[in-house]
Amino acid sequence: MRTRTREPQTLGEGTLDRMARILAARNMDPAAVAELVDEPEPFSPLDALSDGMPPRFQAAVADHPQVLAWARDVAEAAVAPSLGARRQVTTGPSLLMAGVVGAGKTHQAYGAVRRLVQSGVGVRWRATTAADLYADLRPRPGVDSERELAAVSRCPLLIIDDLGAAKASEWVEEVTYRLINRRYNHMLPTLVTTNLAIKDLRAYLGDRVTSRLAQMTIRVEFEPVDRRRHRAAA
Repeated sequence: MRTRTREPQTLGEGTLDRMARILAARNMDPAAVAELVDEPEPFSPLDALSDGMPPRFQAAVADHPQVLAWARDVAEAAVAPSLGARRQVTTGPSLLMAGVVGAGKTHQAYGAVRRLVQSGVGVRWRATTAADLYADLRPRPGVDSERELAAVSRCPLLIIDDLGAAKASEWVEEVTYRLINRRYNHMLPTLVTTNLAIKDLRAYLGDRVTSRLAQMTIRVEFEPVDRRRHRAAA
């Protein structure tokens, strides 16, 4: 059962006045009311974004020129749902980042989402590794895997990390095709990272997925440097 949470409520002036009279009747300092009321702290969209990110990537900054160009294009394509409303990410290009383990692809992906929020657009997004995605979508008792696939497919912005890291199978290829094809048809921005060389994707994903990725994504190949090990050695 999912627990519902409510937004913090601010006490009105009438409520504060009644509390002050009650305290005064009990020979208590009415100023003590202030101690019972927490002032709401400003919560920016960037704060909300960081809260939804893994701690390791909460301060991620995108600095790759092609990643920054992608974020700019997606932000420019954002539209307002109504007059005066904040523009929201809806459709736009996707990005495929390929490189060795530790090249900084995941860092750039989360940094790209931060860049979008910093540009002033609203972003409904979701991030998953390919392995976790397949685990969530695998048919099993008590789980509506089709409903989960639909939810992931229509998310306005999706990060799929480490595509190609899970063991290949006909089921993996089919699920990947269904997901990518839906996002391809609806032109939904998708950030994909992979440790496979772009030329090796076809053997793992199959022709149908590779063809759609080739058309829907801007492809970026990172330098073959494991930055994690490089930083550790330094």
